[in-house]
Amino acid sequence: MHHPIKTTDDLRWLMAHTGGFRSGYVTDIQMSKRRLFDEETGRDVLADTTVALTIRYQVRGMVRVAKLVMRGITDFSIFEQEGADCSSLSLIQAEHTAGRFRFWFDPQGELYAVCEEAMFEEVSAPLLPVQPLPELARWTFQGQTSDGPTVSWLLAELEQAGIPCAWVAAKKRRVNGSLLKWEGDLMPDGEGERSPTCAVRVMVYDALEGTGFGIVLRAMGEHDRQASRVLMILADRITQEYSGTCLVGTTMIPGREWEYWRARQGRRLN
Repeated sequence: MHHPIKTTDDLRWLMAHTGGFRSGYVTDIQMSKRRLFDEETGRDVLADTTVALTIRYQVRGMVRVAKLVMRGITDFSIFEQEGADCSSLSLIQAEHTAGRFRFWFDPQGELYAVCEEAMFEEVSAPLLPVQPLPELARWTFQGQTSDGPTVSWLLAELEQAGIPCAWVAAKKRRVNGSLLKWEGDLMPDGEGERSPTCAVRVMVYDALEGTGFGIVLRAMGEHDRQASRVLMILADRITQEYSGTCLVGTTMIPGREWEYWRARQGRRLN
């Protein structure tokens, strides 16, 4: 999901959609400055300052990771005394006056920003039940098309990659009042008839708003390389086939940049 924040109505939408990020927390803050060379003075002149906040929060049974990129920053402050934690969000205030947005990310104003405009990006997924097997890695993808991958498509891609898998469907359950598209386990080597010691749990669901789909892949087991390999192959195939955004932890990666990002991380997701 991408939504520009340029007007008062956009700000109202942001606060309503996120619930003011209540009970969330900031996981990452990045600042970048762009300078231009002034030929008259022979000096570099500050042209623009951008601040990007990554926020993780929960609303109505959905886990959301949002990135708020604020451009044209004219005032920005972080003040954190010993023992304090300005990353924890409880009460967020915002206003749009005189063509500028003002954000107070906590009651004391310890995290404060004034900007000309902002861009909101978000990946969301339903809260997942706790599983008896340990989770080795998790990968989430938010697709832009209404039709996402099917079970037969996933199985065919794994067969072509030389890792045939069995599929065991899970019972359908409701999440946030909406029925999941489908959910189940991929088990390497056709072990679908036995209790799995490793599996890739797959959940496909409708987008929170508008058209699109979401898919969550989780490699489960005791340090099982096969399950991790299945997850990595599917992540590669999905980003090649569909346009969207990947989520690893609280890091959002455009789908077209996934393979480059994965190569830099040494193929590790956790």
